[in-house]
Amino acid sequence: MKFLIASDIHGSAKYLKMLLEAFKKEKPDKMLLLGDILYHGPRNDLPENYAPKEIIALLNPLKDKLLCVRGNCDTEVDQMVLDFPILADYAVIPVGSRLIYATHGHKFSPQTPPPIANGDILLNGHTHVPKCEDMGDFTYLNCGSVSIPKENSPHSFMILQNGKFEWKNLLNGEVYNEYSV
Repeated sequence: MKFLIASDIHGSAKYLKMLLEAFKKEKPDKMLLLGDILYHGPRNDLPENYAPKEIIALLNPLKDKLLCVRGNCDTEVDQMVLDFPILADYAVIPVGSRLIYATHGHKFSPQTPPPIANGDILLNGHTHVPKCEDMGDFTYLNCGSVSIPKENSPHSFMILQNGKFEWKNLLNGEVYNEYSV
């Protein structure tokens, strides 16, 4: 199964449209959104083309292709306008003999990991900074941010296929990092 993984859209119609173009090009089976879909949050500036109602209209038709976890900016009010579930704190995805524990990152992070088995993967967004780190007992991966990247990182998303993660630049589609399970 092929996944497109993204996080931290924060209501930016401009960058969601770019992500949806990548979705069409990549042809994944599912898109996994790691939270912070509609609202920009009090700590972030407004992203370019902030238009939560447009985000709703763009994502709802894809409800059968979406898997989502709750971000710190996602609320019950957001769930009322979205036709797909967004309020789960985590998702567990098997990849070979390992598990991916997908969360937003505000509750479970490398500093406060969930009860995760040795060799498994913690996958987050939240920090807006792409990462691939061996934490000893588990591997920590972060897909970065679609709309508000930080620490000079690119607008980005990930592809997971056949046990291989690829970080891709949203603006040009170039792979800039890889990790194989």
